Parts: sequence; C-alpha cells; structure tokens
Amino acid sequence: MSDMKDLQHSSIRLLAVASGGGHWEQLMLLRPTFERFSVSYATTDPALGLRDGIDPIYALSDSNRNKPFIAFKSLWQVLSIMRKTKPDVIVSTGSMPGLLCLIYGRLTGKRTIWVDSVANSERMSMSGAFACRFVTVALTQWEHLARPNGPKYFGALL
Repeated sequence: MSDMKDLQHSSIRLLAVASGGGHWEQLMLLRPTFERFSVSYATTDPALGLRDGIDPIYALSDSNRNKPFIAFKSLWQVLSIMRKTKPDVIVSTGSMPGLLCLIYGRLTGKRTIWVDSVANSERMSMSGAFACRFVTVALTQWEHLARPNGPKYFGALL
C-alpha cells in the first residue's frame, strides 16, 4: 500500500519557481519536501541551480513592475517552460517571474502555491497580495499576516 502511495506522488509533476537571492534560498529550503515528486526548477539566476546540483534548470528573465517589456519576455519563457515541464502543481516563493508561472498555471487548471518571503514581516509583498487573489494556496511566514481566507500560516522556512 505504501508503494502505491509513493508511485502516485512520483507521477505528480511539480514546477518550483523563484527569482534569485533570498527567494531562491527559501525555495531550496522546501526542496526536501519536493523529493517525492517529479520536480523541475526555474529561476532568474540559473547559476544558483547549477550550484545546488539542479540540472536541467530553466531560465527566466528577471522582471518586475518597473520592467514591463522584460515581463513580456518572461511570459514567453513561462509558456515555453510550461510546455516542456507540463506541471500538475506550481510552487513559487516569488517574485514576478514566479507569479507569471502561477497565473498561467491557474488559468490552465493547475494547482498553485505561493509562499511569501520571510522578508515581508509587516505586510504581504505586492506580488504576494496579488497572488492571494487567485492561487490555490497562499502562505505567509508571519503568523500575524494570516487571514481566514488566506494567506495561511503554517510556520516559517527560516
């Protein structure tokens, strides 16, 4: 029976997405949780993935609200990554490139999970606040930011 459960988990395709820096480091703290799934990783800094022994690693342009044209480039990259990885679940710790993956994923019926950065102790990040409106699950790492309808708090990664 346990083997059947493991087989089911290993058939789930998960896409884990984060920008470089702290977003990536927090995603790497979740990595042991992802081991039971067929996982692909995407980031704005592929050198981080290679440093952490992840190959292949999918590259996304580093975009934000102040770089709208780069966001369009990121969107095309998201579409390509989604076609290649065909995820069932998408997890992101931020920021805009991860949010774009979650938006596309949600629009195509995928389960989506946003984990807001521990750095946002006073309020949700702008991307996180937007993500809360449509992702399957939104998580905060600060108990006082949790709300009944999301984000939820289950503890901090750091």
